[in-house]
Amino acid sequence: MISAPALFFSLIGGIIPAIIWLFFWLREDTRRPEPRGRIMVTFICGMLAVPLVIPFQQWTNIPQNPLMTFLMWASIEELFKFGAAYLAAIRTKDDNEPLDPLIYMMTAALGFVALENSLYILQPLIGGNIVDSLITGNIRFVGSSLLHTISSATIGLSMGLSFYKGKYSKQLYLAVGIVLAILLHTAFNFFIIKSATSITLTTLGFVWIAIVILMLFFERIKKVYPVNNI
Repeated sequence: MISAPALFFSLIGGIIPAIIWLFFWLREDTRRPEPRGRIMVTFICGMLAVPLVIPFQQWTNIPQNPLMTFLMWASIEELFKFGAAYLAAIRTKDDNEPLDPLIYMMTAALGFVALENSLYILQPLIGGNIVDSLITGNIRFVGSSLLHTISSATIGLSMGLSFYKGKYSKQLYLAVGIVLAILLHTAFNFFIIKSATSITLTTLGFVWIAIVILMLFFERIKKVYPVNNI
């Protein structure tokens, strides 16, 4: 049975780090920040995607083919995160400049991360293993949180770069972004689970490099708006 303290601390351990990351990325959108209410709804929708993803991942578990399993799981997670961002914000009038889909995709991803990390932290807490819970939280704060953010940001970047393009160009950019996000997510999961510790650290290093690249793309997306202001 799950105790109230274990549930409380697991939620705190999962949600607070995700919110810290969210505030960090929202600082990149200071010119025309998104409505806080819309950000909150998108974050919550990202969280709600987690219990919807779990049964699909159970159905697509292929023990004899781990790579295919990781590919299916990554596909499910990326599509559900996109669905959360789309339903909560991207289809609304608040998605009105190139930077917006990027912000909303990252917000949904961090909402997803918040609940997913809480569930991972909850498992050792139920057994009374506080140390393992802290280690799990720290590792996922650095690794999984960034991975989800980067993969979803790839979709947001694709949408931002095509913001002022025609319908079919937007669809093409979106499809490419989703495929790239799934491949990135799959590669990370495969190497982080199958590799030795040294290679795992290398993988995390690549994630941090991707974060730097993402910050550079933020600046690129910002420049799309003034040039194409309508």
